[in-house]
Amino acid sequence: MNSNSDPNQSPLRDVAQSPEATARYLADVQRVLLDIGKNLETLAHETRVHLRDTHVEGDRWYHARLRAMPVEKALGNVLKNLNNLTDGLEKSAYKRRAHDEAVVNTAKGRKEKELERQRKKNPQPLQAALNPPQQGAQSQNLGYGGPTSIYDMARESA
Repeated sequence: MNSNSDPNQSPLRDVAQSPEATARYLADVQRVLLDIGKNLETLAHETRVHLRDTHVEGDRWYHARLRAMPVEKALGNVLKNLNNLTDGLEKSAYKRRAHDEAVVNTAKGRKEKELERQRKKNPQPLQAALNPPQQGAQSQNLGYGGPTSIYDMARESA
């Protein structure tokens, strides 16, 4: 069967399924676009110089500049859109990785919430506190179970 006619096979399917492959692919595209951007910047500069140097007889000093402005603005917009595109590619790579992390964290969070719901539905019985020690036993052990204030000490010794 021809792979071109197979509707289930796409050349970017494997790239789309892996955040690392997506990041590599978007980085390659971004690198190419940045190279194109350098060429466009050079073209914009050379075009600007040429158009501003083109004078017609009878022009005042600013007429060439005014005629060049629409061309310069169009090239500037292309460069601005190209920079936005490269920024968007980088942001997309980060968002793709964040998506996979969110999927993993969502599964973990749901398990934790389910365990919390189970704990709320079936609370563990509290264990009864230990019986307070007898008077005679308390006089032998004056540790944490002993009197808590000066007034309690007076009652214990009396």
